[in-house]
Amino acid sequence: MEGHNVIALTIAGSDSGGGAGIQADLKTFHQFGVFGTSVITAITAQNTRGVTAVHPAPPDIVDAQMEALAQDLPPRATKTGMLATANLVRTVARGIARHRFPNYVLDPVMVATSGDRLLTNDAEATVAELLVPLAAVVTPNLDEAAILVAGEVRSVEQMELAGTALVAMGARAALVKGGHAEGATVVDVLVTREGTRRFTHPRIVTTSTHGTGCTLSAAIAAGLALGRSLEDAVAGALDFVHRAISSAPGLGSGHGPLNHFVPPPTSPGSG
Repeated sequence: MEGHNVIALTIAGSDSGGGAGIQADLKTFHQFGVFGTSVITAITAQNTRGVTAVHPAPPDIVDAQMEALAQDLPPRATKTGMLATANLVRTVARGIARHRFPNYVLDPVMVATSGDRLLTNDAEATVAELLVPLAAVVTPNLDEAAILVAGEVRSVEQMELAGTALVAMGARAALVKGGHAEGATVVDVLVTREGTRRFTHPRIVTTSTHGTGCTLSAAIAAGLALGRSLEDAVAGALDFVHRAISSAPGLGSGHGPLNHFVPPPTSPGSG
């Protein structure tokens, strides 16, 4: 399935710096040739150096945004990013279930690249309880996977165990991201009910990593919206992000944004 009449939805926070959150997601959707819609869960004041303020949106406004899209612009795939509070997590979970938004990609945003916490402690347990069982795929980094499964996640073997645990918690699949691990090679682990696949890329030494998780989950959602299999969508998204990091524009004096101008994968799972 191709064409600009395919809709993908992002439910996330706004990033004033333009490199992560809603802004990164819409840029990514655009590059993949899908029409992006959005539900804004929070306004943040941030740049490449960090987050200085977070203003969560009222739950009734978040609910109204989801309702408006469900009635007129229903998505073929949905991703969530920063949800800020337990109440917003509950609101979003109810909305996804009620509107039966398909191909849900859960990026359990808990800690920013800069190290800033983006989710309250009580909201973390709510994500595991309410959102993980709705997800077609959940995409935690090592720290987020450790929080969700309440155990250490550092080695590739532990990543596979964490992915298996997330599937046991109800997710149809889990992509545990290894970017925060050590070594010259980055290993990402996709666990489904059918088995496990490892994806490897050479590590790029750079400070331009702001918005990598947002961009990856948005790219997976775009691939799913276009009718690609989960494995093809994940492979294509990882390829897209790797190229976006390698050609990052070097903006800002902290963790800079990716290059969202790179072309999408030329075929499903290319790269």
